[in-house]
Amino acid sequence: MTHQHIDGQLFADMVRGGTARLRANAQAVDDMNVFPIPDGDTGDNMSMTLEAGVSALGADAPCDIGTCSAKLAGGMLLGARGNSGVILSQLFAGMADGFKNKAEADVACLAEAFRHGVKKAYHAVLTPTEGTILTVAREAAEYAAGKVTEASTVESFLSDYRREVQASLERTPTLLKVLEEAGVLDSGGAGYAFVLEGMDKVLHGEKVEEVGVPAPAAKTIDTSSFTADTQLEFGYCTEFLLQLQNSKVDVAAFEVETISDFLQTVGDSVVAFKTPEGVIKVHVHTMTPGKVLEYCQQFGEFLTLKIENMMLQHNESVFAEKKDKQPASRKNIGIVAVATGEGVKETFLQLGADQIIHGGQTMNPSAEDFVAAFDLVNADSIIVLPNNGNVILAAQQAARLYDKAAVYVLESKTLGEGYAALSMFDPDAGSIDAILGDLKEAMQGVVTAMVCPAVRESHMCGVEVKPGDFIGIVGKEILCSAPTPTDAAKDLLSRLESDDKAVIITLCGKDGTSEQAEEISDFIRDRFPTLEGYAIDGKRGVYPFVFIV
Repeated sequence: MTHQHIDGQLFADMVRGGTARLRANAQAVDDMNVFPIPDGDTGDNMSMTLEAGVSALGADAPCDIGTCSAKLAGGMLLGARGNSGVILSQLFAGMADGFKNKAEADVACLAEAFRHGVKKAYHAVLTPTEGTILTVAREAAEYAAGKVTEASTVESFLSDYRREVQASLERTPTLLKVLEEAGVLDSGGAGYAFVLEGMDKVLHGEKVEEVGVPAPAAKTIDTSSFTADTQLEFGYCTEFLLQLQNSKVDVAAFEVETISDFLQTVGDSVVAFKTPEGVIKVHVHTMTPGKVLEYCQQFGEFLTLKIENMMLQHNESVFAEKKDKQPASRKNIGIVAVATGEGVKETFLQLGADQIIHGGQTMNPSAEDFVAAFDLVNADSIIVLPNNGNVILAAQQAARLYDKAAVYVLESKTLGEGYAALSMFDPDAGSIDAILGDLKEAMQGVVTAMVCPAVRESHMCGVEVKPGDFIGIVGKEILCSAPTPTDAAKDLLSRLESDDKAVIITLCGKDGTSEQAEEISDFIRDRFPTLEGYAIDGKRGVYPFVFIV
């Protein structure tokens, strides 16, 4: 059987198939990492982005493709993680624009929708890089649209599209030198190819095997600390997704303040926002979760629900909040920063950050995480420090989605740049433009150097890397490789220019020992006698040592 048209149900089934196919191959996509270090996360980011969209669809997708694609795109936009995840969400958001008000789409409409996706994705990236998923999607859309005739079917179009996706993917190393040097294809384009493969299988009536989302590491909760005589002190962390129901309210006209204002009367740490599809995301700390649920259910029905006793919670929150923190009163300027490791988070809070989003390398936060943090900051203007190149697009996407404050995303790509910006932050320094100018200037004088274990053999930047070695990295350049982290750190530090520097900070990760840290500190004192130096126990995972100079 061939299809001349595609409706919402078929489109939803195809996307579910694409999601399953990508999830099954997420590790293979992760492994297409340019640097030979254990930080590949493209496959997981793209999978979680799609899974957020599928979750927004629910079990029964709308029959008309316009409504279906809009719900899918809304979930993906909020759930987008990492640069490839954000671009993927924009591709599907552009498709939704092409399907708007359509009950079903013929092949010509389908081709135009894919073109809309490319246009929206390019528009979302300030400086598009060719040789990435953007190139793959653009070249495939142009090729497949050019092959459409009156005899075309959905099957023939998707076949043409997939053929060019693969051909374009194979060409990515010729467009992006770093891919050629690393001997890999673009990981975002490869992930997109798996999505299309799963969609094509469903279109042809084949079953795509479901692969479960990897479960997080089990966390032990000691319930013995809460006995029959314990006084509940911190209340319950209550989170849910509420689908507004037309039978109960006017979904389009419903204002989320109806819920958030009530939540302020029964709890704190309130986050509540509404998606374009009428789903309310709620987070609140309350002593009476039953009252919260009873009140909110008069407007809709719950899609997800989680209630946890905060006296027993051992899960690491996405936000570095203290349990006794009250909702912030409205302020002029607030700062949201991304970091991982308790030592780094605490340092950033002490420097003036209002909210810390847990994340960074291998754990990119979603756009939704940023939106929730913006609500907690409660400021007229919010400055965002992503502190990782793969987090910037998600922060920018969240800024576009947020309408309760003016959000400014500083493109800090390293913890060092974020640290420097925070250390210079003065909310009374003048206008927001003047403050942003000061922070940008502070970021210019910082070098962030990292030591990381190598996971595969490589020859990059003129450096031979063997599996098991430790490599020294600054920006996108490998400077050295050595058999031990201390040797790599010494070699790396020896290559850094320090004439115009004043301070050197060592962040010690969880894999860096105290003996190694002391040896490196002795080396720093000898190598940089004029610099002020100190160390922070960052408890970070991917990098044993990070140096901010």
